[in-house]
Amino acid sequence: MNVFWFIPTGGDSRYLGTSKGGRDVDFNYMKQLAQAIDSLGYQGALLPTGRSCEDAWVTASSLLSVTSRMKFLVALRPGLMLPSVAARMTSTFDRLSGGRLLINVVSGSNPAEQVGDGITVDHDERYELTNEFLDVWRSLLAEEEVEYEGKHLHIDGGRLIFPPVQAPHPPIYFGGSSEKALSVAAKHCDVYLTWGEPVDAVKEKINRVRALAEKEGRTLTFGIRLHVIVRETEEEAWQAANELIKYVDDETIESAQKELSKHVSEGQRRMLALSSGSKDNLEISPNLWAGVGLVRAGAGTALVGDPITVAERLKEYQAIGIDTFILSGYPHLEEAYRVAELLFPHLPLNSIQESEQKQAATFNHGVVIADSIHPTK
Repeated sequence: MNVFWFIPTGGDSRYLGTSKGGRDVDFNYMKQLAQAIDSLGYQGALLPTGRSCEDAWVTASSLLSVTSRMKFLVALRPGLMLPSVAARMTSTFDRLSGGRLLINVVSGSNPAEQVGDGITVDHDERYELTNEFLDVWRSLLAEEEVEYEGKHLHIDGGRLIFPPVQAPHPPIYFGGSSEKALSVAAKHCDVYLTWGEPVDAVKEKINRVRALAEKEGRTLTFGIRLHVIVRETEEEAWQAANELIKYVDDETIESAQKELSKHVSEGQRRMLALSSGSKDNLEISPNLWAGVGLVRAGAGTALVGDPITVAERLKEYQAIGIDTFILSGYPHLEEAYRVAELLFPHLPLNSIQESEQKQAATFNHGVVIADSIHPTK
């Protein structure tokens, strides 16, 4: 397993749906979180994108010099940026970081935000544009001179002078559940990402993408984006889940669901369907809880339980083909430590990640007893 964490540039808190327990996600907080991710053995972190977040590229760049090994999964936004500019940004970041960049291609979801950014293409056209964008972006990073005549893009003599460290380009991560999205993923991405649906639904999606990729003569790997609420006991974990949404009232849920329903993303539609907009029956499959999706856009499910149980649930996803896990929890700094401490020892981590995690725990002997005795294991 490759396990990543999340940098919540849109805000962090002990509770959802209220300002109580909220904290400022300023540079010092993100620095603490990035250094925790860097030292605890995570592969890296995903940075979100959109007008509700700090800019992912600027944020990731600011954290390069305070970290040494973690990778940054940063969004490219076709339509919001030109492929030539995106290629230069990609190459520069990859070179200055020594190859610590991963690319998350995001075509967009919220029509109001798209129009606010000056993007007027509809849902299907977004993926046409994304396909053209990636044709050009990949060619530029492969150091080809680009002549391209598409429906949305016209390139005459495009070139990139400084190539990236990772050849031919940093790995492309891509999510999307519509037929148009799956076709683009099959053609271009290296890692197909899905949000945390029940195992059978994820398996069906993986099989569809895998078949489409085979037609393109390509082989992909797969990842999943999940929240986790892990505690020493099952009872404590479910209590923590209920605590997370204890200030989320019916009025807040109604307002959030109304706003989220405006998204044209098939993935967002599937997330909304899991919770049904109610606090009742949120455990939609064993240990998979849809409470986060009551008020949060995007990833709306969490695995809840004790370490062994959550590890077994993650292994169920691994058994159907998932090898990358992008996890998060509220608040993200404390939960980064908790997941590394409680969950990592029960996971078959990537060999490099496992050695780094063990190295991070080398001197983790607990508090010395009476100034002279190491605590027992």
